[in-house]
Amino acid sequence: MTGRLNSAQPYALGLFRIVVGLLFACHGAMGLFGAFGGVDGKGGAAQTGAWPNWYAAVIELVGGALVLLGLGTRIAAFIASGAMAYAYFKVHQPQALWPIENNGEGAALYCWAMFLLVFTGSGAFGVDRLLARRSSAQKPAREQAPVAA
Repeated sequence: MTGRLNSAQPYALGLFRIVVGLLFACHGAMGLFGAFGGVDGKGGAAQTGAWPNWYAAVIELVGGALVLLGLGTRIAAFIASGAMAYAYFKVHQPQALWPIENNGEGAALYCWAMFLLVFTGSGAFGVDRLLARRSSAQKPAREQAPVAA
C-alpha cells in the first residue's frame, strides 16, 4: 500500500500545486482587476501602485500563475510565501494573536502551502519538469557531437 502511495506522490503534489496556484492567482485577479467581487465586494480593485495592496495583488497573480503552471515554482513560491508572511504579521496578527481570531487563516495557509512548494518543487504536470526532461533528452546528443578544433 505504501509503495502505491509513494508512486502517486508526484501526481498528488502536482495537483496540490495547481489548485493552490489557481486559488492564489484568483486573489491577485480580485485585487488587480476587481474580479470575483473585487476587494470590497462591489468589483473594486486596489489602486495602482498603492502599498501594500497593489503589490500584493501583483505577487498573487503572477506568483499564482507561475505556481499553477509549474514554471519557476520554487522561486515563485518563495516570494509568494514571503508576501503571505508579511500579510499575516503586518495586517492580521496585530488584530489578535490567533489566525482564527484575526481572519488570517488564508494568509497563514497560503504562506505554509507556498513554503512547502519551495522544498518539494512542482511535482507532476509542471512546465519545470517538462523543460528538465527536454534538456536532459537533448544533452546526450550534444555531448556526442564532434568538437571542432
